[in-house]
Amino acid sequence: MDQLLAFKGVAVSLWFALLFVGERLRPAAATIGGWFGDWPRLAGNAGFWAINALLSLAIVVPVSAWAANINIGLRPAWPGGGTGLLFDLVLLDFLIYWWHRANHNLTFLWRFHEVHHLDQFLDTTSAVRFHFGEVLLSAGARAVVIVLFTIPLSSVLTFEALVLAATLFHHSNVKLPGGLERALSWIVVTPSIHWVHHHAEWRDTNANYSTVLSLWDRLFGSRSPTRRAPFMAIGTPGRLDLSWPRLVASPFKPRPRR
Repeated sequence: MDQLLAFKGVAVSLWFALLFVGERLRPAAATIGGWFGDWPRLAGNAGFWAINALLSLAIVVPVSAWAANINIGLRPAWPGGGTGLLFDLVLLDFLIYWWHRANHNLTFLWRFHEVHHLDQFLDTTSAVRFHFGEVLLSAGARAVVIVLFTIPLSSVLTFEALVLAATLFHHSNVKLPGGLERALSWIVVTPSIHWVHHHAEWRDTNANYSTVLSLWDRLFGSRSPTRRAPFMAIGTPGRLDLSWPRLVASPFKPRPRR
């Protein structure tokens, strides 16, 4: 487990650095004041990342490890070795699609998830801007899945690294060649797909829920027909972004139903 965690940390950090530099050298949408011109937003997103990184080590990984040691006999007998890992990754990606969809459709979950959507500009740092309440709720939901399907901790940590890499990629502001992005979008979620999910229009916000594989939205009818545009409005429809302390408090404050 220690080796997997170390590898995950190094690999994801290098991928983040590559995308962070790439989106500033070749941006798809105009940046705000150069490399660090929007430093208050960057600092706030980094604050969520720092807290969630600590929570991951202190709570999320131990809870996942505990859940992985419980066997209630629902796991199919046939997947093992590389096939078993592939089975686990596809299963977890399928389930995270439904969890993401639930975060948009259940008011209690949306209160936490909206903190992510209030960001009015997308780049790699948006990928780590999640309220720690959402992180803890996700850890609990994932623990149930791990128990039900007896998913090994190695598969869980591998999937977590894959999700982080995919999330950094599809939130990034890096401009990809059109042909390459179209080809990739048939397999994985690309920025052109996920930016539409952050479009400040409810019909698009409540669509494009896939995280790694893009097929789930096509399969379950949640793919938005909207095409990404460089100047499309980003954020939660009808709401502005908040200061960091107000973002932390936001899920606990009453407000009108959307």
